[in-house]
Amino acid sequence: MSNAFVARSLDEIRFWSRIMKEHSLFLKLGFRCEDTQLINEANQFYSLFEGIERQAHSHTVATDPEQIQRFNVEVRNAAAHIWAFKRKVLGLVLSCQMPGANNFPLLIDHTSREANYFKNRLEQLNSGKLDPLPDAIINENVFFLRIMADHAKFIGHLLDPSERQLVEQARNFSHDFDQLLFQAQDLDSMRPQSQTVSLLDQFLDENRVSVKSLRDFKKTARDLIEACRIKSIIHPLLADHVFREAERFLTIIDMFEQSLASVKSK
Repeated sequence: MSNAFVARSLDEIRFWSRIMKEHSLFLKLGFRCEDTQLINEANQFYSLFEGIERQAHSHTVATDPEQIQRFNVEVRNAAAHIWAFKRKVLGLVLSCQMPGANNFPLLIDHTSREANYFKNRLEQLNSGKLDPLPDAIINENVFFLRIMADHAKFIGHLLDPSERQLVEQARNFSHDFDQLLFQAQDLDSMRPQSQTVSLLDQFLDENRVSVKSLRDFKKTARDLIEACRIKSIIHPLLADHVFREAERFLTIIDMFEQSLASVKSK
């Protein structure tokens, strides 16, 4: 374990604990007034991840790696618990036990996939068994491309139907990212033969262009929502939430492209 382990762990926890905290809020806002137990559970998760986020910002890269390793275990367990909560809620919605609730099943599933991703990443960091670069490139893109496709669908459904141009743009992004996801899954199924530097480089280039376009669309939507200039039922925090996840994906693509460039230069 080293400073790099500490820095990577804190980066993951600072980003994803805020995401988990906000998921708790969004789920709560979609519950019915009578869902008091679920509302209480969501509030508890909000407080839990708010505390984790605060604690993560209190640490620095100089913090003892063993202390961060223990922190990772604590946060991993919190992520596992919120994953279980989300799957419970999904089961209630899909079995029609919450008629009138306002959380889309796909949105609940989406948030649970992110909790599982967070949990798995902390396990990888603590075990020291991160994916080799070619596997990491495909795995991260398969995960995030689906997240981006979901976001486009949610935006299209939560905008007021009278916002026809924006709704159409969201639908187009949904289609584009579904196609990119299918391509990524094809590359995945062709492993390891598909993991050449040239194919992975082109893969990242293509995804970068599309993610940047979606990121810019989300930024515009966020700014318009915050200024109350468009009609929607999108919470301003949700608009910023999906924007930050697109920014995260672009940062990851940048990191992979730099790593591939190092491989090519050898």
